[in-house]
Amino acid sequence: MPWLELSLTIRAEQQPRVEEALDDLGSLSVTLQDADAETPDEQAIFEPGVGELPLWPTITLNALFEADTDRRGLAEALGDLLPWLEPDQIQFRDVADEDWERAWMDQFKPMPFGRRLWIYPWNIEPPADEDIVVVRLDPGLAFGSGTHPTTALCLAWLDSLDLKGKTVTDFGCGSGILAIAALKLGAASAVGVDNDPQALTASADNAERNQVADRLTVYLPEEFASAAPAHPAPAALAHPCASPADVFIANILAGPLGELAPTFAAAAKPGAPFAISGILQGQEDELLARYAEWFDELRVDTLEDWVRISGKRRS
Repeated sequence: MPWLELSLTIRAEQQPRVEEALDDLGSLSVTLQDADAETPDEQAIFEPGVGELPLWPTITLNALFEADTDRRGLAEALGDLLPWLEPDQIQFRDVADEDWERAWMDQFKPMPFGRRLWIYPWNIEPPADEDIVVVRLDPGLAFGSGTHPTTALCLAWLDSLDLKGKTVTDFGCGSGILAIAALKLGAASAVGVDNDPQALTASADNAERNQVADRLTVYLPEEFASAAPAHPAPAALAHPCASPADVFIANILAGPLGELAPTFAAAAKPGAPFAISGILQGQEDELLARYAEWFDELRVDTLEDWVRISGKRRS
């Protein structure tokens, strides 16, 4: 089924009113992108906090409508709702139908990490090979497919550990890829924490796909702090936060990593290996100084422009 796409370039402060007007006029979806994406000073926007919608100064807003929508009538109605809008700001184009999920999955190929860990998209059957450990993944709408350098750094680190029988906490679990990889690599149980409920849903779904759901418990941060599970857990894992983990990993952003250092220290057993990522080169020195208060044997590893800091919880 084809669609009609309406495009507008607006200022960030105009976005709420424009999106509301498009919704009133029956738009089926609205997407936002940086209107100045080709300029040298393009500003990247990373994972927002709960309820936050960080935006670029100038936005291209694209709204989809049914293909037979009256273009002139739509433009006139939008002008009535937004009197400051100039007619030449509105552009239309026909959009052919496409299986967007399959188009994305076609770009997601099996990837190796470390000695034996592989991440496979859900639509590709892995080989019957006892020498490899396979995580099958459908990232859905949550961050974490293994394609980003921060995730790759964390997966390689997990693959380097002896996780047999260990408990693992993954803070900022996203799709659940790190917690599930730890379980497939031999961990006895894992806890995933994320501030996005959709991420918890994706993590639980991917755990089911990999047949480790009975060993993974997921939490919102406030629930993690109080050991109140966001989803039911087996009796043996009813309060996994009551005891610090044998292994701790967090793949979020440098700012929260600094703020949450004391929380992470409390969540890791003495002597526990830990790793943090989501750090751009140039941000590591401040975090090294911060984490040196609780962690020893700190080291830095890089991939492209990204950094992983690892070490051990001080005994």
